[in-house]
Amino acid sequence: MHNLNSTAATLLGLLHSGEASGYELLAVAERTVGAFWTLTRSQVYRELTALANRGLITGGDAGPRARVRYHLSDEGREAFAHWILQPPGTEQIRYPLLLSIIFGGHLDTQTLMRFVAEHRTVHQERYDDYRDRLATAEGGPHLGATLAFGLRYEEAVLAWMDDLPAILDPSERTAEEAPAPAPALPAGA
Repeated sequence: MHNLNSTAATLLGLLHSGEASGYELLAVAERTVGAFWTLTRSQVYRELTALANRGLITGGDAGPRARVRYHLSDEGREAFAHWILQPPGTEQIRYPLLLSIIFGGHLDTQTLMRFVAEHRTVHQERYDDYRDRLATAEGGPHLGATLAFGLRYEEAVLAWMDDLPAILDPSERTAEEAPAPAPALPAGA
């Protein structure tokens, strides 16, 4: 059986739509999975070579700009079918702004809030993009479900950012808004 990492499986999934070069796969990935799954150029070309070596895809002759167009082999379809049936792993939030906030006591409030404002701009742009893409109803229900997740995620992040000044400045909180005390660390920790 062919064990696939998520990047390789993503490329096989994209190749179900037809043959494509690495360059074209990068562009399609950016439009479809780019908001929640990162694929770098080096990853794509490395995985395409590995998939070809394993017989999961085949490449044609090099075309313009030395681009090779790949298509899915029967073995590649089988490997993807096996991979898609496996339960997905759990997500882990890796958000650099949260590191700045957790250690925000080492920053002045103005600097920290500038970082938040910069991130807020990015999240607002993502929110607007998801909303616009959902309105066009292109891509079918599965892409629509993914875009709806992105929209709700960005709504939550934007709402959290709106609440941050009151969360970070206890003098602006009402008694109802005050968070529960943090649990104490065990002795000797």
